[in-house]
Amino acid sequence: MIKTVKSVELKGKRIIMRVDFNVPMKDGVVQDDTRIVAAIPTITYILDQGVKSLTLMSHLGDPKKDAEKAKDKAEKDGKVFDEEKYLAGKHRMRPVAEYLAKKLGKPVVFAGEDSCYGKKAFIEGQPTGSIIMLENTRFHKEETAKDAAERDKLAGELAGYGDIFVNDAFGTAHRDHASTASIAKFVPVSVGGFLMEKEVQFLEPIVTSPVKPLAAVIGGAKVSSKIAVLESLLKNASALVIGGGMAYTFLKAQGHKTGKSLIEDDQIDTAKKILEAAKAVGADIVLPADHLGAEKFDADAAPVPIDGVDIPDNLMGLDVGPKTIARYAEVLAKAKTIVWNGPVGVFEFENFAKGTESVAKLVAEATATGTITVVGGGDSVAAVNKFGLAAKMSHVSTGGGASLELLEGKKLPGIEVCRG
Repeated sequence: MIKTVKSVELKGKRIIMRVDFNVPMKDGVVQDDTRIVAAIPTITYILDQGVKSLTLMSHLGDPKKDAEKAKDKAEKDGKVFDEEKYLAGKHRMRPVAEYLAKKLGKPVVFAGEDSCYGKKAFIEGQPTGSIIMLENTRFHKEETAKDAAERDKLAGELAGYGDIFVNDAFGTAHRDHASTASIAKFVPVSVGGFLMEKEVQFLEPIVTSPVKPLAAVIGGAKVSSKIAVLESLLKNASALVIGGGMAYTFLKAQGHKTGKSLIEDDQIDTAKKILEAAKAVGADIVLPADHLGAEKFDADAAPVPIDGVDIPDNLMGLDVGPKTIARYAEVLAKAKTIVWNGPVGVFEFENFAKGTESVAKLVAEATATGTITVVGGGDSVAAVNKFGLAAKMSHVSTGGGASLELLEGKKLPGIEVCRG
């Protein structure tokens, strides 16, 4: 586990805290406050301890890369690109600071749009107990620099704003950045926040010592992006449910017809190796037994039931069928721990959402009977939110890439600095 804010004396201290406020923005307005709300318990606790100051830092998109893409698009469309207006609408932290202030019911002082450097005097000049928000850390190339010495320039500066570093940004815990990990080299004490603690509490045991039987539902489009997590989970899982686009590569590896479905031909051998590895350890691999197909990848495409494993040449699989859903129910009912990463169909299309919705309902039902259920990965989270079932899971992870890497068994820099 990790050291948390509850393990250190905070009274009278200056706190520098990394949060994950990388929220969707449109014209300077927060569109989804999930990540902001998730950090509030830690923020509130810190303030209640009588700290001298609490300085918050986060990234918000990637200003340089995103601006370049937006500029190219504007030029192609024959439009004038106003870079500062674009950055103000999507990448500046001032609107986020204002939004947080409303949520907390107390002022959040924005430290200015000029830089994250040179703010020590500004912070020291604020009244005791103040909350300060720094500008988007990714306006500085040092934040994401590959060279440690470059990252240390910004990390050392940020460290000067606090006596204690609190990392509550699980969503960026897999990044070895100046504000997520390098900063810990320059601050006497580094601990995790409550969100970080909860993520580690639920995700790490799945890899190290899960309550068994463990069933994993792994979906998504590509096998290539899930190889490491499949191999990691095979060490403890009694069943691997493989769905989504990646399932068709596995079916092709077994010699089945897959029609026009998404296939990664360069991953056929990998799929065969995973199937063999599962057989060797006695793990059950659950692949689609029937499908819901269509002639084209389109939200308005007419769904065609396919009552069998093989998919006709003129169709592509876009969701699982009723036989497969029934099989999912059997497998998940036996589990004491369920981890779900990735949808089993194109749930964004209403005609092909039933499989993923069924998984969400089955996992929610399992939670109600005492099974530990963990939902990780951006699309899985989007799915449980879409179906209104997020609150019925044991834990819904806030980190896409971070949760995936933790499930792969990797050590995450942003977590390791909180080990103490």
